[in-house]
Amino acid sequence: MAGIWVGCSQITWIEFTPEGVRQRMPEEQVLAEIAQAGYEGAPAGPRSGRSAEEIVALYARYGLKPAPGYLGASFWQGDQREQILEQARQLALFTRQVGCTELYVAAGGFNYATASGQTRSQLAGHVSPEDALSDEEYEQFAKVLNEVGEITLKEGVRSCFHNHVGSVIETREEIDRLFSLVDRDVVFQGPDIGHLAWGGVDVVGFCRDYADSIKTMHLKDIHPEVLREGRERKWDYRTFSDHGIFAELGEGLVDFPAIFAILKDAGFQGWVIVETDVTQKPTALESAVISRNYLKSIGI
Repeated sequence: MAGIWVGCSQITWIEFTPEGVRQRMPEEQVLAEIAQAGYEGAPAGPRSGRSAEEIVALYARYGLKPAPGYLGASFWQGDQREQILEQARQLALFTRQVGCTELYVAAGGFNYATASGQTRSQLAGHVSPEDALSDEEYEQFAKVLNEVGEITLKEGVRSCFHNHVGSVIETREEIDRLFSLVDRDVVFQGPDIGHLAWGGVDVVGFCRDYADSIKTMHLKDIHPEVLREGRERKWDYRTFSDHGIFAELGEGLVDFPAIFAILKDAGFQGWVIVETDVTQKPTALESAVISRNYLKSIGI
């Protein structure tokens, strides 16, 4: 499909020790394997001691381009506003300098305490309406998100909202509520397809309804039997992950051909990022190859 660049997230290369400590493979190895798997790029963010030009050169060494990075923040917390806006300024400048025109912006809130006394992480995949942000928190969220969108657009970068299971914006109702409050001329959609499915959203319907707003997306698939069992047993986020909720593209429940047909009709052009947070395959490289080959099989 013309005008689409397929990237791969580095997250699959993060491993955990038996003590739960995150270990990332050397960046050069990760980039080399992403290129070997047939991708055109990988997400890029500021690195201590490296300029944007140096990061572009590093990626180019492996035949890759920087893909959109990520700003995660507690947008609903008023005391975080100035810090968030400054971070947005820095990331917008970096994003422009590495040649990207989109930035993912996402809510945190895994430890957000709901009315039930449980955190959003504990309620992952089985959220109820009473677990949502308050009216005041939604209004603050939208206000700051609009400001972020205005800041990034000054650098030619579109802020694309990114949903996430376990965060304070997970369900279709929560996304719709937020987007009823934001200025859609400055805030766009950058959905995580797998997290939509995990959160109980009709993914194809969502893409159809928001087609004109979608400027980039994360491609993720979900194992239906794990989803079903986890909802029945009311697992938390970590338990879902430990039981293998994440699937390689084409091995789960997401209807990617239907999604890309919608994007094509909407004239979509831009980055899509394959992201398998935790793979059950022997290696991250094998996981990345499976997903890339699947996309090729459907013309992407």
